[in-house]
Formats: sequence, structure tokens, C-alpha cells
Amino acid sequence: MSRVDHRHRHHERIAEVREGTSAEKVGYPIRIRAAEVLRTTMVGAGLVRVTLGGSGLEGFEAHSPDEHVKLLFPEPDGTLRLPEQDGQMLRWPRPSPTSREYTVRRYDAASGELDIDVALHDGGLGADWARAVEPGEVVHVAGPPGGLIVPHSYDRYLLAGDITALPAIARWLEELPRTAAGWAFVEVPDSSCEIELSAPEDVEVHWLHSGGRPPGTGDQLERTVRGVTVPEGERVYVWIAGEAGQLKPLRRWVRDELRLAKDDHDITGYWKRGVADFDDEHEEHHDH
Repeated sequence: MSRVDHRHRHHERIAEVREGTSAEKVGYPIRIRAAEVLRTTMVGAGLVRVTLGGSGLEGFEAHSPDEHVKLLFPEPDGTLRLPEQDGQMLRWPRPSPTSREYTVRRYDAASGELDIDVALHDGGLGADWARAVEPGEVVHVAGPPGGLIVPHSYDRYLLAGDITALPAIARWLEELPRTAAGWAFVEVPDSSCEIELSAPEDVEVHWLHSGGRPPGTGDQLERTVRGVTVPEGERVYVWIAGEAGQLKPLRRWVRDELRLAKDDHDITGYWKRGVADFDDEHEEHHDH
């Protein structure tokens, strides 16, 4: 009996979900890779793009605008603790190594280049690294563990978030069919942080400016998003990410007013005020 090759089963599942009627998270084989920093560039005033390459990225997979990788950093004493490859999974050392999670902004299989856009507002470990890193340096990349596959059959898409969500929203807008309709709302400090977006013609893009307010405060994004009216009888998909506390009223709005099924929305805290390494997966959410 020949062994069945399950390696590409997730490719079939991704295609099925994309052609279906509701979104689903699909897992991919998880790898740890040593990548080389090729260059860094500013993307607007608020993001640093770190472009990675090298043979370690061979076979990297990218399927979804919300997928993310973990960049692993040395511990305070200089040691680098890496997970071990265990079949299709990674075995992580305990306690967890120092890492930060970032959206896969772009992966180009032809050139083997991976772009990670790092928001500068946090003044944290990842932002400091992205500002200072030099071409030729090596960084270890774990993942992506999977991605949210969203069918292209919704009538409208509502995308919203702050600057930490901008890389994913930018990729969403590039990868939606050109016939897609809907709205994108991005809150950034000011117009210097606005970037060029490749939105379908019928997706209205709105930039909101937080001005001098500390990141993650204020209700401007929430109020603006709640002003949207979904036409009667239309199916909408809602994707929102940003500061965890600011998303709570939007979670309630999506659940109680839009009354969306759980497969028709994804709302993720990418960070939390005052928490250095926030992980939304381990937070309690009553609507998940």
C-alpha cells in the first residue's frame, strides 16, 4: 500500500473554503526558518518594512491577509532559544522564548522575499529592532501557523483597525476581487502615516487621525465604524484588529446589532495598552 501524501491537504481545504460561503481558519504546516534581512524601508511615517530573504525561506507559504509569523529575539542574556521542528509542528521550549508577532505583509515566491511591516508607535522590542537592523543580519521566523480563509462571495467587506492592523488591511485590499464592495477604516496618528492602498473601486477607504491622543485611546474608530449601514439582505464580512480594549464595543456591535454568525467576522486584539507581549488567543472572549 502506498502512503497517502497529506502534505498538501491544506491547499485543498483553502480552495474549498475560498469557494464556499463562510470563512474558516485553516492550519498550515508550521516551520522555523533562519532568514536574512535584505533591506529596510519606511512605509509612510508609521511603519518600517523589513524585507527578508535567503534560502531559509524556501517553501514559505502565504495564503491569507491575516496570517502572521513570530520573529524570535535573543533573551536579555544574549542566548537565542528556538523551537524544534517536530513533524509538521514546532515544539516550543518553556518558558516561551522572547518573540513578537507580525502580519505577513507580502511573500513573493518568485523572488523568495518576505515583507514584514512593523508599526513604530509602540517603542517596544520589535520596533527598536526594525529601526536598527542592518542588511545581512539573520532573524528566525516561526510560522505562519495558519490563516483565516474568507470566501469572495460576501456582498460587502468591512475592514477596520489602527496602524498595527494597517499591513493586514493593505493586503486584504490587494487580495480582494476587484469587484468587491465595502469599507475600510484605518486610524493613524496623522496624514504622514497614510499609505498608498490598492483598494477595489467599490471599497470606500477612510483614514481617521488620532492626533495627539495616546495610541489605543479614544472612540473615534468605534463611532465611525458603527455609522456603517449594511444594505438590507446583503451578507457582510467584518474584520477588525487593533488595541484589545478599544475593540470591545465593536465586538458587541457586531454580535448584537449586525447579528453576524461567528464565521462571518473576525475581531482580534493585536496589542493591549500597558502589556508588552499581548496574546489575544489567551484572552477570554464571550463571543468566540
